[in-house]
Amino acid sequence: QVQLVESGGGLVQPGDSLRLSCAPSKRIFSIRSMAWYRQAPGKERELVAAISGGDTTNYADSVKGRFTISREDAKNTVYLQMNNLRPEDTAVYYCNLRQSIITYWGQGTQVTVSS
Repeated sequence: QVQLVESGGGLVQPGDSLRLSCAPSKRIFSIRSMAWYRQAPGKERELVAAISGGDTTNYADSVKGRFTISREDAKNTVYLQMNNLRPEDTAVYYCNLRQSIITYWGQGTQVTVSS
């Protein structure tokens, strides 16, 4: 059994920053990509940021220039640096890890941006 362990969520004010981390409980080989998704109440799940094995990144338009996704290969760890947070960023953030045919999901970590 493998699970993704997420951390870094919390309650912050607009303009603050958070750094989310995610790593599998056991080493996973042949990772195709890692990503962060989020889902707010009443909304569909959306892709926030993704990074491929070739280091290609992509971001949702709403977070470009504010969020940065990165990875640390030796630890299978993916990070999401979130700067200048806005109330509309409030959501549960889910880590995603893809192999060829297997996809792993984290349990989700709550990010709340409120004054």
